[in-house]
Amino acid sequence: MAGEPTDETKCWKELLSGSKEAYAAIYGLHVKAMYRYGMSLVSISEEFVLDCIHDVFAEIWIRRERLTVPDNIRSYLFVALKNRILHLLKRQERPHMFVPQENFEDLWFESSAEDILTQKEESASREELLTRMVARLPPRQQEAIRLRFVENMDYNEIGQVLEVNTQSAHNLVFRAMEKLRGWLLAAFFIFQSGSF
Repeated sequence: MAGEPTDETKCWKELLSGSKEAYAAIYGLHVKAMYRYGMSLVSISEEFVLDCIHDVFAEIWIRRERLTVPDNIRSYLFVALKNRILHLLKRQERPHMFVPQENFEDLWFESSAEDILTQKEESASREELLTRMVARLPPRQQEAIRLRFVENMDYNEIGQVLEVNTQSAHNLVFRAMEKLRGWLLAAFFIFQSGSF
């Protein structure tokens, strides 16, 4: 039934009640996606991102009695992680460095790359091309694209993470996809003309 809590929601409620098993379960469910998302935001070091993730979970445990059940747990954790990263970067006065393009394909080509790449053969060169093109997008569009196609979030969830309304989240993804399509078409014609 639609109104019934999911296992994850039940787990979160148990965490808030002090269950260490539920706490570990929530951590296990989300740590990989949080790590991937954190590394997509900053390229300082893996250790820095992992420290930020652990800070988020430590804060949740400390404040558990005052917390409520979020509408979307993953979006909630992504926002908390992003805020923690930005807070530490400001405090340390370090630049907000987005992930370099050579590391981006690990984030991009996990689940939905097939939607953009039309065939599997020659995938290595296409992936390299697409990775370079995504790296040319403005950082906010890169982030929206990652949330949509790597994390499989809907526009409402993307809006929550980026702190914009659903329409703005949709617009960010749409504009990014339009740019990528244009660049891919241009590259296709260049390759075609170069082959004669």
